[in-house]
Amino acid sequence: MARIDKLFEMMINMGASDLHLQEGQPAKARVHGDIHAITERVFGGEDVRDMLSEASGEDRWRLFEERGDLDWAYEMDEDSRFRCNYMKHVKGIGAVFRLIPTRIVSLEVLGIPPVVREFARMRSGIVLVTGPTGSGKSTTLAAMIDFMNTHLSRHIVTIEEPIEFVHRNKMSVITQREVPMDTPSFQRGLKAALREDADAVLVGEMRDLETIALALTAAETGMLVFGTLHTNNARKTVDRIIDVFPSDQQPQIRAMLATALRGVVAQLLLRRADGKGRIAVNEILVATLAVASIIREGTTEKLVDVVISGRSEGMQFMDDSIMKYLRAGVVSPLEAYMKAIDKEPFAEYLPSDIGIPP
Repeated sequence: MARIDKLFEMMINMGASDLHLQEGQPAKARVHGDIHAITERVFGGEDVRDMLSEASGEDRWRLFEERGDLDWAYEMDEDSRFRCNYMKHVKGIGAVFRLIPTRIVSLEVLGIPPVVREFARMRSGIVLVTGPTGSGKSTTLAAMIDFMNTHLSRHIVTIEEPIEFVHRNKMSVITQREVPMDTPSFQRGLKAALREDADAVLVGEMRDLETIALALTAAETGMLVFGTLHTNNARKTVDRIIDVFPSDQQPQIRAMLATALRGVVAQLLLRRADGKGRIAVNEILVATLAVASIIREGTTEKLVDVVISGRSEGMQFMDDSIMKYLRAGVVSPLEAYMKAIDKEPFAEYLPSDIGIPP
């Protein structure tokens, strides 16, 4: 049993999502969004180094020492798997561990709108699942891949850093590749997928121009591509894709995206008012002819109106999703207000003794 497993057991028992370990600090865990110390002991540099190197093994530890950061996955037992990030910082070294559920939860249980299942049934194009760090993007993507795996006969390639959810073949064949252990980069993995008889490919991070360009090309050539971005609504997602490219290339990219985009699933996590965890809220953009025309013309400010008026086609505006849970008493007025895009409609729900936060 690795030394760090004792901290993982404490984390699991208290229902935490993340473990933070740094030199000169006690171990800390995030529970329902808040970080708390879980040990009285303050860990010194040698303690942290010993635990991290033991968990990672010699090869990964050597890679970490060369690079200064490392992403990988650690499996404590068949029921406990963690996404790990090691980093060097001004006060030494540290790590953050995210608990990965070993059971993949269905889209229905997650409360994701039904139209998202139709994205998973598509044969080609690009579907983007977006949101800030820790918003449950990986969980939603895993549920989409599992839906395909359960209902469709396809070859699905995932390119991840690291592999989080491990899929077992059902109706589909799933090939999971980890950066940098199985392929040097997202770009190389995506290029290889074009030669691997893949029907669908999941790109864990669309971080740079080359990866985004390859994803759009793959989508145009008949592959279904799933990707992630750190944006919190549909309009910002479209703008981010286009703005990555030099201005002289943007008209061409707008045309490619208008043709290839199938949908955007933006996601946030809100704390439940009863303190029992968090709940996902979504903005959904379905790529209709009107959406394609807006993207081509570069008038993305019109996308908000399209999403709000597109309920009959399965679209959903983020603030409407938040308001639904507020009115149902699932989330608190303050939580809803802080996460909303247009805060004015939510201000009237705030208790008078709280006032409007800055």
